[in-house]
Formats: sequence, structure tokens, C-alpha cells
Amino acid sequence: MSLIVVGTMAFDAIETPFGKTDQIIGGSAIYAAYAASNFIRPINQVSIIGYDFPKEEIDQLITRGVAMDGVETRKDKKSFFWSGRYHADMNSRDTLITDLNVLADFNPQMPENYQGSEFLMLGNLQPAVQMSVIRQLKKRPKLIVMDTMNFWMETAMTDLEKVLSQIDVLLVNDAEARQLSGQYSLVKAARSILLMGPKFLIVKKGEHGALLFHGDKVFFAPALPLEDVFDPTGAGDTFAGGFIGHLAKTRDVSFENMKTAIIVGSAMASFCVEKFGPIRLKEIKKEDIDKRLRLFRELVNFDIELG
Repeated sequence: MSLIVVGTMAFDAIETPFGKTDQIIGGSAIYAAYAASNFIRPINQVSIIGYDFPKEEIDQLITRGVAMDGVETRKDKKSFFWSGRYHADMNSRDTLITDLNVLADFNPQMPENYQGSEFLMLGNLQPAVQMSVIRQLKKRPKLIVMDTMNFWMETAMTDLEKVLSQIDVLLVNDAEARQLSGQYSLVKAARSILLMGPKFLIVKKGEHGALLFHGDKVFFAPALPLEDVFDPTGAGDTFAGGFIGHLAKTRDVSFENMKTAIIVGSAMASFCVEKFGPIRLKEIKKEDIDKRLRLFRELVNFDIELG
């Protein structure tokens, strides 16, 4: 039961209506690994960092069962840096700075001890990089989950289509689903995207929950109503980590179990937004997760008589 997480390990500078931070650890692989480590270990991390990435952050990840054999360190460059400012509604943001730094040279090499991992999470990266990871695996994982974004649809659609033909689960938000499919209706969009290769599609709708599509089946999972959303950065990656972490723990990739995995992912994402960066994810314990999962169950459970 092992999981590979491929993505960025970075620095973020974030400004929200609740405050700002000039530099905090971020990146898709950080959020996904912290979320998934609550359910499955080891997390076989694949990423690239610069000389400025703090050793104490690496040590914290290692204590959570995150293996660093696949993380390349460049001694001559800085780590990837992103800066953004969120609007009052916390659903939209402006990117202020994107410094690729080491990410411009990211050519992941799969360590031999990562071979045979049953689950693969491909964070939002250049599609050619995602494909390179898949091709390096000698045995196809039991499940390949992939995140992507509108930028790759606009600049690397041919490569993106190739990766889509190789994966099992695609994660996108509603705007990306519409862009990828050319359909406004999310049901029609899902039908088009599933023809591109994925067996399952998850459409993330932020504070409005998430939709799971598989064949003619649809499942809707709400988001937990939160009084304060402090920082939504990384919530999608945390969702992905919780989702694949549950699937890897149970080794059950059925549609029914994916329903549960979406609830688990949503619960993990609800923690992420409570503080800046991954701070809250470092604090939570099993009892916190169990309590939040009970809140989700109460949110969606009801009796109705059909007379």
C-alpha cells in the first residue's frame, strides 16, 4: 500500500481579507502529502526544491512518513515561488508573482524503490512532465489520479490529451471542466471528458462542494459550511490528498468507495482553509478528522418517506 505524489514544493506569499504572509511553505505536493499521510504511508514524494528550502520542513514531512528519495535539490537555484491576493469572496484571486526558478528544470526521475507503488497522484504540472512520470513506472499503478488547470488547456492541449488517455481520475474545477469540454452543462461536460480517457471525473466547486461522474452515475458531495475561510490556497490539493489517501488505505477503487473518498477529501480541505498555508494540516489528529467526518455525515444524512 504505497502512494506516489508528484507536484510542487514551494514558497507562497498570500494576502486574504483576513491577513497576509510574505513567505510560507506551499506547493501541491506539500498539501497532498500532509493530507494523505493521515491515511497511508509511505508517501513517495516526487518534486524539486532549491537551496533555500528549509531543512526543518523536510524533517517534518519525513516524520509524517513522506519519503524524499524522489525530491531533487538544486544547489544553484531558488525554490518555486508564487504570490497571490484573494478577493473579498475568497473564490477568486489575482496572481501577483510566479517565479518558476527550479521548476523550469523539473525533469522527475523515479527512484527504484518507488517502483511498484499502487497509487499515483499527479499534481497540477506541465502535461509532458506528468506523462514522463507515467512512462517511468514499470508497472501501471492500480489508480492514477491527475489534477490540471486551464493554463495547460490553452498552451499544451495536445500533451494534455495524451495524459488524459492514460489516467483513471481527473480533478478539475467547474470552469476548467467547461473549458476542456466546450460544454456549459456540467453533465454534458463530464460526458465529453470521460470520452477522452478518464474513468472518473471530479468537478470541484469550492464552497459548493464537488461532483463525481462515472459512466451515467453522478454523486454530489457538499462542502462543510464554515464560518471563516482564512486561506483557500492549497484546498484543492488537500482535497486530492485526502481523496487518494482514503482510496490507497482501503485499496478499493469502486464508485461507491469514491463517494466516501470525496467526503474524506472535502473534510481535509475544510481543515486546510482554517489557517495560512499547511499550518492547520500539521496540527490535526485522527480524532479531529473523525469528528469532522461525523459533521459531514450529519450534513447529508436524512430520512424521507416515499408515500
